[in-house]
Amino acid sequence: MRNRTRPPPPRGAGQPFPAAPRLPARPPTGGGGSPDPGDLDDTVLAVRAAEGDEDAFGVLVRRHSSRLFALAQHLLGNRADAEDAVQEAFLSAWRRLPEFRHGASFGTWMYRIVTNRCLNALRHRPRPLPLDTVPEPVAADADSSPPRVAESDAASAALARALLELRPELRVCWVLRELHGLHYSEIAHVTGSSEQTVRGRLFRARRALTEAMRPWR
Repeated sequence: MRNRTRPPPPRGAGQPFPAAPRLPARPPTGGGGSPDPGDLDDTVLAVRAAEGDEDAFGVLVRRHSSRLFALAQHLLGNRADAEDAVQEAFLSAWRRLPEFRHGASFGTWMYRIVTNRCLNALRHRPRPLPLDTVPEPVAADADSSPPRVAESDAASAALARALLELRPELRVCWVLRELHGLHYSEIAHVTGSSEQTVRGRLFRARRALTEAMRPWR
């Protein structure tokens, strides 16, 4: 019996990452009248995936990979590192699916796995975020003047510098709330902290960013 250090990602895990390997196809297990996995909700797909259904897990990967990659890139500041973090997170999730509890959504569970990987990377390999990790400003109208466009770009750069100065715990809460729209309870679950702690971190992050952006108001 051949030993493996880790299982290969299920089909679809390499969708956003061209270098990712793929599992060989499985023979179909259901009848011709079985529903398309893409029409099923996350809970049903997670149950099927926990039973070894690679197609179901591939749907979950395709459904959530874009948001998870955006989160990892905002936190790590490097596309290659973000791809690695998300790929490893899906591999970890594939192994740990039997442990998944449905009190939280699959998406929130994956946010937690990705966030933990990013925080560990930041703590062990601290480095500044490049300016392109901040979301791009809203595209300027055709009638916008060059000075206004330049001012918008400069403000984005200032926000990036301010984000660099936030502690990882504050940055995570701010990104999850302001860029990904998670509720306080979801952020608490993702970060393994209380809602009160989340609110405190968000308050400190917002205060620091507001102060840093004061010249641009």
